[in-house]
Amino acid sequence: MHLSVNLKKASLVGAFFVSLLWLEFAQAFCPVRADLPQVAVRQVVDGDTLRLVDSRSVRLIGINTPELGRKGRSDEPYAVQAKRRLQALVEASGGKVGVQPGKQGKDHYGRTLAHLYDRSGHNLEAQLLSEGLGFMVAFAPNTQLVGCQVQAERKARQQRLGLWRYEQVKQAGQLRRSGFALIAGRITDVQRNRGGLWLEMDGNRVLRVAPELLAVFDERALSRLNGRRVEARGWVIDRQARGESRSGQARWLLPLTHPAMLEVLP
Repeated sequence: MHLSVNLKKASLVGAFFVSLLWLEFAQAFCPVRADLPQVAVRQVVDGDTLRLVDSRSVRLIGINTPELGRKGRSDEPYAVQAKRRLQALVEASGGKVGVQPGKQGKDHYGRTLAHLYDRSGHNLEAQLLSEGLGFMVAFAPNTQLVGCQVQAERKARQQRLGLWRYEQVKQAGQLRRSGFALIAGRITDVQRNRGGLWLEMDGNRVLRVAPELLAVFDERALSRLNGRRVEARGWVIDRQARGESRSGQARWLLPLTHPAMLEVLP
């Protein structure tokens, strides 16, 4: 079934304005890729996932949008807006997108990991980020566009657009559940062992860089963070629920997947 059959009329109403809005933002962020063959979209699943007519399920690289409600849960704020905006961007591109797979081509769900572009070669993730409809995320080795995606999110954050209208950062000690989060706190200890590099935070939370990712980071800079305040983002793990926490260890663990997921605060 073609995308236009699935889209709400509301997305079509806004489609005329998409290209105009795009001109304002695109050139300031990610490079244009007009050389990619266009593939028809069958369905937009949510703000960062869609299905193509060739049966591929594509997860956009570099952005995490709020979750739509499933299994009795409510939609997270701006989840519906992110999905509708991606629908409108795809529709304005004639129902087709250019697909640039990442260096790591699949995630553990079997989805294709890719950057998406409209028919003029403009990056869709950067557009969503610049409007505050998702969070920048970075996973090595799929980091080709990290720099421009950081800029796109920064623009939305500075102007308090979309989800940035509300405070998104939790203090480390306030963290009470697993899942994606932005947390801020002071580093109280830095340790290196066979399990990687560990950044202990106030509030009994810990950040970890896995051994295989240490080459991506500046390890010397990380070792000097003791006493500094940082902001970190990623998917928090409840080690107690997994049976992995020991006495005296922090229950809540946030793995760092790329240097862009950690910011040293003034």
